[in-house]
Amino acid sequence: MAQKKKKIPQRKCIVTNEMKPKKELIRVVRNKEGEVFVDPTGKKNGRGAYLSRDHDVITKAEETNILNRQFNAEVDAAIYDELKQFIDGNDNEK
Repeated sequence: MAQKKKKIPQRKCIVTNEMKPKKELIRVVRNKEGEVFVDPTGKKNGRGAYLSRDHDVITKAEETNILNRQFNAEVDAAIYDELKQFIDGNDNEK
């Protein structure tokens, strides 16, 4: 029997509006308490938004405050720093 090709979950980057495989994006979450944080596992509870793993995209998200609008919450600048560090850390693994 031919093996069924596994479907790759696609998600849309909120900055570029590109559909990409979930693994190529970083998930940021706002939970019920209103806390916003980076979710490297992609499994935490809460409202998620996806960003491409690209410095330019993170910078643009920061400039346009797109996460604030997406989550209807104040997103701390530290989140963007964390995202950039996350990208830097993961680029070495490729």
